[in-house]
Amino acid sequence: MAQQTVTKEDFESLLMDSFVDNEPLEGAVVKGTVVAIEKDLAIIDVGLKTEGRIALKEFGQAGRDGTIQVGSIVEVYVDRVENAAGEAVLSREKARREESWVKLEEMYNNNERVEGTIFNQVKGGFTVDLEGAIAFLPRSQVDIRPIRDIAPLMNVLQPFQILKMDKRRGNIVVSRRAILEESRAEQRSEIVQQLEEGQVVDGVVKNITDYGAFVDLGGIDGLLHVTDIAWRRVNHPSEVLTIGETIKVQIVRINHESHRISLGMKQLQADPWDGIEAKYPIEAKFTGRVTNITDYGAFVELEPGIEGLIHVSEMSWTKKNVHPGKIVSTSQEVEVVVLEVDPDKRRISLGLKQTLANPWESFAEKFPVGSTIEGEVKNKTEFGLFIGLDGDVDGMVHLSDLDWQKSGEVALEDYNRGDMVTAKVLDVDVEKERISLGIKQLATGETTSSASGDAGDAGGIRKGGVVTGTVIEVNDGGIEVRIADTEMTAFIRRADLSRDRNDQRPERFSKGEKVDARVTQYDRKTSRIQLSIKALEIAEEKEAVANYGSSDSGASLGDILGAALKDRETK
Repeated sequence: MAQQTVTKEDFESLLMDSFVDNEPLEGAVVKGTVVAIEKDLAIIDVGLKTEGRIALKEFGQAGRDGTIQVGSIVEVYVDRVENAAGEAVLSREKARREESWVKLEEMYNNNERVEGTIFNQVKGGFTVDLEGAIAFLPRSQVDIRPIRDIAPLMNVLQPFQILKMDKRRGNIVVSRRAILEESRAEQRSEIVQQLEEGQVVDGVVKNITDYGAFVDLGGIDGLLHVTDIAWRRVNHPSEVLTIGETIKVQIVRINHESHRISLGMKQLQADPWDGIEAKYPIEAKFTGRVTNITDYGAFVELEPGIEGLIHVSEMSWTKKNVHPGKIVSTSQEVEVVVLEVDPDKRRISLGLKQTLANPWESFAEKFPVGSTIEGEVKNKTEFGLFIGLDGDVDGMVHLSDLDWQKSGEVALEDYNRGDMVTAKVLDVDVEKERISLGIKQLATGETTSSASGDAGDAGGIRKGGVVTGTVIEVNDGGIEVRIADTEMTAFIRRADLSRDRNDQRPERFSKGEKVDARVTQYDRKTSRIQLSIKALEIAEEKEAVANYGSSDSGASLGDILGAALKDRETK
């Protein structure tokens, strides 16, 4: 046999043919044949040394319904020619993704909808077949509201909106909810255009919350706020409404931008506040039911839709700083008096204590000034005693009205809480709810002489007159003085020590010092006297200005007072 000679050109040709036949297939999409199906895997021959395996689920619906069979020709993506096990690494999912990626990317950029099929459930959501590409559908993007059963939506061709595409990672995220919201927005817009404020429509109660109810008006929801359900107080919408109930409502307000609709039921009824002033005249008495209690008072329903407020200050004549819940209770029937009606603000002020007798008026009628009463010492303060009296009211005995001979602070030491004392009624101020009492006025010797005007008594004392007194006690509240030529004592309060605030300091006085003061109040019958140094200074200044000129004439106040003082010294 003759030996065949291989030329250089032949060798090069064979080498090139070898390169063409063995061109790398990795990263390419090729056609392959299904040679076998084992359980959930398809064995694919793509012309390499070994076959590759692909999970049937990667073929989407075709893999699930048995369309993929032995002999089927499929396009697959060659990930690796050979792995450690000597098998080709193939992917149907990547092949389909490569096929449809360009098309999907174009639709994504144009904000177009895509069609796909939900075919599997994974952690956090579902997988969707988008014409060959596998996308992820988050659970939150399935529907507008959370749905419990996804089965009716599985394996059904339906539209989706692409939210995100990442080609490098091969990720596609889609949303079904966006499609529904867009459709719903279009539907809502059409419905809103057909509605008008003031229109009366039928609706179905769809949901109930603490603040109201959502009513379905036939494709769009409106909010019926709890305050618009009825004219009367409604604590919770469930008291009046039930889910699924058909109700008649009025459209109160429409926001065409947000498509929000406010509804009302009470607007379909007559306003009970019309003519309210004639129905509830001031000072008239009515009976109502307590509906709500707060820190500042209690609300009373006079009729359905009409409530008034009893302020805490109008609840009791004598119980001060007490929570309204300790005076009345919810659902209690109470009699009240109308104090004020404001139809514009829809407010009615009521009084509870006004239905009862004023204890200070009753006391004044039963115990007029000069009467003798007996009571228990309820409290002891630095300025006197508080005595418990009939009608659950208190009277006060001031320091200066405790004893003729002793200073107020010394006399106060003789009394303790719980002591029963006898006192004289000196004054009853119904408006200010004050009762002034005196204990020393019951001392017969001093009271008799003071009232008679005999020698050595207070016969020369009159209101507006000037008296001289000797300081016998000094405390933070003022000074106590004994009036010259009498046994009477009086307490001059701090505010009456001087017209100059800087000199209203009790400590600038000392025991034994003599002071002049003006009598601002004197009751000869009760021997009650009030003095003021401040009033005397003001009177002297007015007299000086009247006698020695005025500041208008060019003289200063200092010049005027100086002239008056000099004139007094010369006299």
